[in-house]
Amino acid sequence: MSLGFGIVGCGMIARFHARALAELPGASLVGCCSRTREASERFAAETGCVAYSGIGELLADPAVHVVTICTPSGDHLDPAVAAMRAGRHVLVEKPLEITTARCDQLIAVAQEQGVLLGTIFPSRFQGCWQVVRAAVQAGRFGTLTMGDAFVKWFRTQQYYDSGAWRGTWALDGGGALMNQAIHTVDLLLWLLGDVAAVSAFTTTRGHDRIEVEDVAVASLRFKSGALGVIEATTSSYPGQLKRIEIHGTAGSVIVEENQIRHWEFADSDAGDEQVRREFAATAGNSGGATDPKAISHQGHLAQFQDFAAAIRSGARPAIDGSEGRRSVELITAIYRAAQSGQVVQL
Repeated sequence: MSLGFGIVGCGMIARFHARALAELPGASLVGCCSRTREASERFAAETGCVAYSGIGELLADPAVHVVTICTPSGDHLDPAVAAMRAGRHVLVEKPLEITTARCDQLIAVAQEQGVLLGTIFPSRFQGCWQVVRAAVQAGRFGTLTMGDAFVKWFRTQQYYDSGAWRGTWALDGGGALMNQAIHTVDLLLWLLGDVAAVSAFTTTRGHDRIEVEDVAVASLRFKSGALGVIEATTSSYPGQLKRIEIHGTAGSVIVEENQIRHWEFADSDAGDEQVRREFAATAGNSGGATDPKAISHQGHLAQFQDFAAAIRSGARPAIDGSEGRRSVELITAIYRAAQSGQVVQL
């Protein structure tokens, strides 16, 4: 079954979707639409697809089977609902939406319409994180004691000034946590499980004319009993690699970007040295630490492959709407904790 894709929203991230689709077997990019005709026509000229005048025209094309949503974060709901009500499967760029209530609306419509809903979190598909996840599931850490995530990136003032939606609560949904660190928050939840309670501080230190935080620190109690922290900023010049640390009574792993810096278990096995060699620290791209365009489309390609396979088989995609909701629930709880000065229970 050949799948035709349509893209809604023709900004920077849509280019990564287009690159992934160009390499996806049995799929093609049929068309696009955006807020302005100029943006959609420019994108169509770059990618060889059709520029539609709006989402209604895109959804009227029977060649479009799947729609990917690349609009600003707080503008995911309406186009995604329209696509699902038109019987299309939908992949939404992170975050799924900016509140849990809006996430729940999307999940409900997908269930009502019998279509698949996915959330873009390409990091999960990278080999390094698959290996760490397997170690957690195998119980190699013993009793999990700590899980920490650090995203200390840098964004210029020009970055925020480049789009009226950037740095706003209404359309960005938050700052360093909701926009930049959400990929790492998703990984932390995927590896250590859900969070029971949070306390937090947030502030804006390095940028003007934005409503949201550019520095955040949160303390977590996971439902397992483990503790952890999340540190996120877009004001750490020149930007450092994202890092996750997982510690337990029988093992510790530290990963920077997709490079394993530390891999040690009380009960070592024959595969440990191979893991260290395969995912050793090597020079590579910054993963978006300094430049939001400095990422690879390979993670998107892997997720598109998973989603296409789910459509063809009738299975559940690896990261559906419910999975996408988890990081939004935690991040919005962190915001409530910071605003109230109280511990927030999830």
